[in-house]
Amino acid sequence: MKIILSPNPYRDRGLKTAQSAARILKEVGVETCFCLPFEPDPHFELPKNLVYADMDSEIGDADFLICFGGDGTLLHAAKLARAFDVPIMGVNMGSVGFLAELEHSELKQITRLAKREYSIERRMMLDVSLIHENREIFSDHALNDAAITKGAVARVVEMGVYSDGELISSISGDGVVVATPTGSTAYSLSAGGPVVEPTAENLIITPICAHDMQTRAIVTSADREITVQLARTGRKNAFLSVDGGKAVRLSSGDRITIRRSEHVTRLLRLTGRSFFEIIQNKFR
Repeated sequence: MKIILSPNPYRDRGLKTAQSAARILKEVGVETCFCLPFEPDPHFELPKNLVYADMDSEIGDADFLICFGGDGTLLHAAKLARAFDVPIMGVNMGSVGFLAELEHSELKQITRLAKREYSIERRMMLDVSLIHENREIFSDHALNDAAITKGAVARVVEMGVYSDGELISSISGDGVVVATPTGSTAYSLSAGGPVVEPTAENLIITPICAHDMQTRAIVTSADREITVQLARTGRKNAFLSVDGGKAVRLSSGDRITIRRSEHVTRLLRLTGRSFFEIIQNKFR
């Protein structure tokens, strides 16, 4: 068995938790390697006693990928894990960590991986495409959400939201979030959207600070294709961000299509905690 340990060096200071995980897994005969999820600042000091492997080279024959950080760390790693169909697990080093299976204080439970005492939960993903003048100029995959948000503080962004080509909402406000059930507890929740059990299969469309009291969140079938069409106002004041990644500037008239992906993220489950138990603990 081979497990990749992927610590966020800014969250797991000195990679202490990841190194503890390596020692625990070594004791039960599991091979590990360290792969950083991103290249840290050149002035950031990493432990010199460790060998850092290349994630692209190692993940092809890995059995599992364990991330150490917050939800952002796991979301970043999920894109690569999806491509190689590798199950992934998060150890929470952040504040909330809805996606994490373990808190860092529960680290010894990873020995259960060697005993095959785990289950795998499949989470739906999204395919996101940006169409500019009838040409796709950007595409990405999301486990949580795609967010279309305004740029300038004093302005609103105007858009129409369509389900399979039928207008379902006209939004004038700060933007809109289209989320998976997994992402319902992220940006969508902050914008007033519903909490949805993550193994459900739906699309959640949540307006952000809409300037209309009648505009509400909408939940659709996962099989719908959602299109967000920006108004042709002539202003370049909106951005697209997928899973909280780097924002892509949008132009007036741009179209964003969001549909259920053929791929899924496979999350490792060790604790047996239900989603509702997690919600109760995280919202205290």
